[in-house]
Amino acid sequence: MHVTFDFTHHRILVTGASSGIGREIAQQLISSGAEVFALGRDARALAELGCQVVCLDIANSAALDAALQDLPAMHGLVNCAGISRLEPAVAISADAFDQVMNVNARAAAQVASRVAAKMIEARIAGSIVNVSSQASLVALDDHLGYCASKAALDAITRVQCAEWGRFGIRVNSVNPTVTLTPMAAMAWSDPAKRDPALAAIPLGRFAQPAEVALPVLFLLSDTASMISGVSLPIDGGYTSR
Repeated sequence: MHVTFDFTHHRILVTGASSGIGREIAQQLISSGAEVFALGRDARALAELGCQVVCLDIANSAALDAALQDLPAMHGLVNCAGISRLEPAVAISADAFDQVMNVNARAAAQVASRVAAKMIEARIAGSIVNVSSQASLVALDDHLGYCASKAALDAITRVQCAEWGRFGIRVNSVNPTVTLTPMAAMAWSDPAKRDPALAAIPLGRFAQPAEVALPVLFLLSDTASMISGVSLPIDGGYTSR
């Protein structure tokens, strides 16, 4: 799949860039000429990207604020850092619930807050994309905390859209289904787990990382100049049922 975007002279921060969808997005942006700032926990993986690196645990609020303060004003942001801790709904633990919410919702809101403040100060009409999940739109067994965190992220997206639109800043979220990063491909290799999930997707397959990354690049680009406040399923029709 080859789609051409031009992000020359655009500074774009990507969180969760060490692996998975975030890494794919960072690579696609670098190939499209962007000056990428890759934030994640794996210093070696970030260094391999060959771009600006911000290595930290995004759950550490104070360290995150300090790092963001040192960055220049951005033209774009992709909030892709996320975690999941699976628990049945009858056995929710405060530790797991809080950890998932802190990373997937609070940290994403914090990053966007600081980035948007600098955009506004620099009078940059930027674009922010929050990487949510189909889990915000449907019930998934053992995913209560994760579903709640992604639903929160969609709500955060709408509030940011409403507050920052007057400054020309667009905010959207994308909501992917299972995306076949190396880790996910292994996790979904068991037919007993994989086949029922595939049967619920009208297109009959899971997403490839580029199939999530390229819509993100579209939303970051001027091609999407009148799109703001949407939560875009990238799920092969899963949430249509």
